[in-house]
Amino acid sequence: MSTSAALQTCPCQINPASETTTAPLLYKDCCQPYHDRLLNKEADDIKAKTAERLMRTRYSAFVLIKPEYIVKTTLPAQQSLLDVTAIEEWATKTDWAGLEIVEHRAKLGKRHAQVEFKAYFRTPNGLQAHHELSAFVKVVNKAHHDARWYFLDPTVPMTVTQKQPCICGSGEKFKRCCGLYI
Repeated sequence: MSTSAALQTCPCQINPASETTTAPLLYKDCCQPYHDRLLNKEADDIKAKTAERLMRTRYSAFVLIKPEYIVKTTLPAQQSLLDVTAIEEWATKTDWAGLEIVEHRAKLGKRHAQVEFKAYFRTPNGLQAHHELSAFVKVVNKAHHDARWYFLDPTVPMTVTQKQPCICGSGEKFKRCCGLYI
């Protein structure tokens, strides 16, 4: 792939582990609308319809160093606990090489999903992969009659007990809701 084509191809479409040559989407047709609308606080922002789509937009945000997007797509109860400087520093220092979605478990219970993925990056020793199984929750906003997927960050230290109301606002106890996945 030429350098100019690589710059136009959406980062979430590059998979160094795949031998197939499909027509990858351009950034402007893939993740850019999600990034632009959420970060510009547009009323008609695009919401990811699946946890996999949100995962792809988050990967592209890491590659393109958009830490604000990473924060805004993390569960609201966790957002203020994120270290934006550390996110930006890690994204900047990483030589990203591509994304492989291993499996998307779209329906776990009423409102959860998981995405297993490999985020590839280059090191002096060659290509490496960060392999992760991420959890996502679909939060319903009854006032606006809509729902939005969020990433459940297991690295955020939470002071919630198993019997408290869930951090996603579902009304269920934490242990029966998001506690099953983080």
